[in-house]
Amino acid sequence: MDNGSFQALQDKVRGQVISSDHADYNAARAVYNGMIDKRPAAILRVSQVADVIAAVNFARDEGLDLALRGGGHSAPGFGTCDGGLVVDFADCRGVRVDPASATARAEAGTTWADFNHATSVFGLATTGGIIGSTGVAGLTLGGGIGYLARKYGLSCDNLKSADVVTADGKFLVTSPTENDDLFWALRGGTGNFGVVTSMEFNLHPVDVVYGGVVIYLLEHADAVAQLYRDYIATAPEEMGLFLGFHQGPPVPFLPEEYHGKPVVVLVGGWAGPHDEGERQWQQFLDVAPVAGSFVGPLPYTVLNTLFDPMLPKGLQAYWKAEFLPRLSDDVIRVAQKFGEDIPSLQTANHYYPINGAVHRVGQDETAFPYRDVNFAVAIAGMWEDPADNEANTKWVRDYYAELHPHGAGAGYVNFLDADDQPNIEDNYAGNYARLAQVKAKYDPDNLFHVNQNIKPAA
Repeated sequence: MDNGSFQALQDKVRGQVISSDHADYNAARAVYNGMIDKRPAAILRVSQVADVIAAVNFARDEGLDLALRGGGHSAPGFGTCDGGLVVDFADCRGVRVDPASATARAEAGTTWADFNHATSVFGLATTGGIIGSTGVAGLTLGGGIGYLARKYGLSCDNLKSADVVTADGKFLVTSPTENDDLFWALRGGTGNFGVVTSMEFNLHPVDVVYGGVVIYLLEHADAVAQLYRDYIATAPEEMGLFLGFHQGPPVPFLPEEYHGKPVVVLVGGWAGPHDEGERQWQQFLDVAPVAGSFVGPLPYTVLNTLFDPMLPKGLQAYWKAEFLPRLSDDVIRVAQKFGEDIPSLQTANHYYPINGAVHRVGQDETAFPYRDVNFAVAIAGMWEDPADNEANTKWVRDYYAELHPHGAGAGYVNFLDADDQPNIEDNYAGNYARLAQVKAKYDPDNLFHVNQNIKPAA
């Protein structure tokens, strides 16, 4: 379509339609992953729900690809497309907290930093991610793994209701009692079923946690990982703690001689009494020589944004994911092997625990099916220089190829890249057929296909 064709859309919305001749076009089309360089026909900066309805109707009637952008963190760049229409929620970041009912409603462009800022005033939180600039909607629609998952479940387990615009332009409220089939599918099925315009969450009493970061040289990975594995299997659910492999970051509490060196890290927080949190953490300070540590009482809002300064928008990125039944000795050896050659300061290889409260939800209670595994692995390759794309992408793929035989045969949808689409049925396991039926009901022509796509059932 030519740029003038979007005037009809502009006439129906309060937000701004930015087409390719607009001065802000290049900034507006950019997403978090700098490797993604797509050129949509136009970007609509949404102002209100009426704009979303107009955009869905316009894209459907004109036969345009439709991309949905909340926080824009999608590693495959699903928040944009070539030649289509992007619905961008960057201006919709409001959060309304009701402390009396311990709930909060967030608009679709809200980030976890926005959300936590709003709820922390009341000493409340819900399970979010580990990067503050991650979008609330995108993370939740894929499941939502974070520091509080062992205690309070995934983000999608805390979803109370959601407002959705479907492919026919209708506005629906979804909850356990309204359009419950759609509500089921939204909790893990990503953006396949409509445009979520706001989400309501249950909140929990979380304010200042006892936590932070402990860093060891990679040579101590065996001792650290084995203690972590044994501890997290039966640890009190107040402890949200993940194991990671990085290059030593340039932080004040790590001596400069270790900056850029291969390291193993433990990151997390204890959401309980601080004296007990200190006791729980002590074993990790004693298990091996510590290269650097920053552990103590800190606001949950700070824990949730610890990595943000290292991960600005525009880095090159390529990701892979795997669910693990166990953190076996073989898995630890693979992690240590690839940790020796971790390719960049920003690359993050994390082993997130998803036991505790996550296991108390049945496989078919939400669209997120992997309720019987214990870890979700992210091999998140991120780096600055496009000249390194081939080598760093190869490192991610090679790592995944060695890890995959030890896994559950699938990965967390929010950690997958675009070339993982052929494995979509595996990633939803026994829930895929039901998801395809819901897709056929609410989006029979697959308007919402710029995602890890679930095809409508025949």
